[in-house]
Amino acid sequence: MASAQERVKLDARARQGETVVPGGTGGKSLEAQENLAEGDGDDKRIWTLVRLKHRGPDWSGLYQHGDCFLAHQRLAIIDPASGDQPLYNEDASIVVTVNGEIYNHEELRKGLAGHNFRTGSDCDVIAHLYEEHGENFVDMLDGIFSFVILDTRDNSFIVARDAIGVTSLYIGWGLDGSIWISSEMKGLIDDCEHFETFPPGHLYSSKEGGIFKRWYNPLWYSESIPCVPYDPLVLRKAFENAVIKRLMTDVPFGVLLSGGLDSSLVAAVTARYLNGTKAAKHWGAQLHSFCVGLEGSPDLKAAKEVANYLGTVHHEFHFTVQDGIDAIEDVIYHIETYDVTTIRASTPMFLMSRKIKSLGVKMVLSGEGSDEIFGGYLYFHKAPNKEEFHRETCHKIKALHQYDCLRANKATSAWGLEARVPFLDKEFINVAMSIDPEWKMIKPEFGRIEKWVLRKAFDDEEKPYLPKHILYRQKEQFSDGVGYSWIDGLKAHAAEHVTDKMMQNAGNIYPHNTPTTKEAYYYRMIFERFFPQNSARLTVPGGPSVACSTAKAIEWDSQWSNNLDPSGRAALGVHASAYEPQVSASIAAGKGSNKINNKKPRMVEVTAPGLPIST
Repeated sequence: MASAQERVKLDARARQGETVVPGGTGGKSLEAQENLAEGDGDDKRIWTLVRLKHRGPDWSGLYQHGDCFLAHQRLAIIDPASGDQPLYNEDASIVVTVNGEIYNHEELRKGLAGHNFRTGSDCDVIAHLYEEHGENFVDMLDGIFSFVILDTRDNSFIVARDAIGVTSLYIGWGLDGSIWISSEMKGLIDDCEHFETFPPGHLYSSKEGGIFKRWYNPLWYSESIPCVPYDPLVLRKAFENAVIKRLMTDVPFGVLLSGGLDSSLVAAVTARYLNGTKAAKHWGAQLHSFCVGLEGSPDLKAAKEVANYLGTVHHEFHFTVQDGIDAIEDVIYHIETYDVTTIRASTPMFLMSRKIKSLGVKMVLSGEGSDEIFGGYLYFHKAPNKEEFHRETCHKIKALHQYDCLRANKATSAWGLEARVPFLDKEFINVAMSIDPEWKMIKPEFGRIEKWVLRKAFDDEEKPYLPKHILYRQKEQFSDGVGYSWIDGLKAHAAEHVTDKMMQNAGNIYPHNTPTTKEAYYYRMIFERFFPQNSARLTVPGGPSVACSTAKAIEWDSQWSNNLDPSGRAALGVHASAYEPQVSASIAAGKGSNKINNKKPRMVEVTAPGLPIST
């Protein structure tokens, strides 16, 4: 972060302000600015609120103190009646806008004796914690969050983002000396000369010259090799706690269920512990589950079996390749990336989120993060030793905010839906990343497939969480599991719009992160149309990848350098339905069949009768 710190030197005499915009419980989206020209400030604030309203359609909040503005769009999950933002301390000298969920807010309230809270919102504790502890309270928060605190007593402010970056956040600087914070890039592109991703686990303080400092400092972050012996019951308990705390809700909710290991465990633990919770008393003890896929896809079949086993009210949504292709531009606009694998996976999630919200559901639990923590991607089969295995998992976790967290947050927020991710619970990560990585290594000769330590932790013979074949199902990346023809169809569609001649000039047109396939070039064209600024293109990661690997891990197998594709099927010799190299090459070159594009567009919902949820 040294380069970022150097760019963020602030004039100590400048007056800074924030504006928070769309986002979930208590708050969902932020934006900060300073020194706006008189006369157009209110118009700009209102326009920003409108631009990000999809993230928080329940309430709009706008606050001004001098030339400091905070704006907020609320998706009400906790205390819908009185938790509107901005939030304040007793004398309203501390003003807060938050996008997130604070799961330990009740415990924190007990430690704030003498403070009077205005609302029942979980985020109401932040202003009071700041009063008591200054900037040093952030690590006390157990949850996901992006927030701006404005201290009107000295016109200072701080900005912070959660440990892993589950919530999205950006920071920008205007030529007029203004500073902006926003949950999405689209809140910054008109007014900032430069903007960038706000780093996860960091704090930005105007009192300290406007530098980033990392507040999240777990042992695993140093990438030193841990040596704690594997204890399946400790790991199981840590995950169950992570799921249970995320059942905190005052609105209807459900789980995303693909039928893979991760989402199935989230569903299984939720179903087991839902009864008796406050959520069950309000909305019933029968869990609702949701799945999306092409007709006949692997995920649909597995998810239905898991749903039947757990007894959930299951909702199955079908989409066609053409449905997905028709949504690509909207997906890129909302997700704000041109990364190939993120767009592939975001599209079905984007389509499904719209359907889920139409049922009156406002929050879902999801399974992101497990593959990064446990080395679940199929390329981990080729990890040469435990040291490289562990370092790769560390790199993957640190980059989650650019990939799966970005997808989960923005694909759902596009429709006013919130995603919660138990695998990225701080305490669970500490437990899982302290295990000696020798136990995580994939060793078929000993019956250890990918994520064996997680599977074994929930392999309970007396009270099974899942059927055995689901518990030990091979890893399917979401973009593959929804149906293999989805990715093949995207490649064929891109080949119709990107010529060989265009590819020859790709390095001149896009010198940064030059697209190497027609599919990548197609996405890049759309992205640049929405976000033409150089700052925007720099927020998207690049580099070669096989089955979602880092560039370094490609060295683990010599075959992979000739078969670069983020799909799990690119893991030659590992995936049961791996690409044939020549087939992958022909599709990438635009020579594959495109007959699937002739299917009539349709979106089908197959849902259970008697749904006890209303909008």
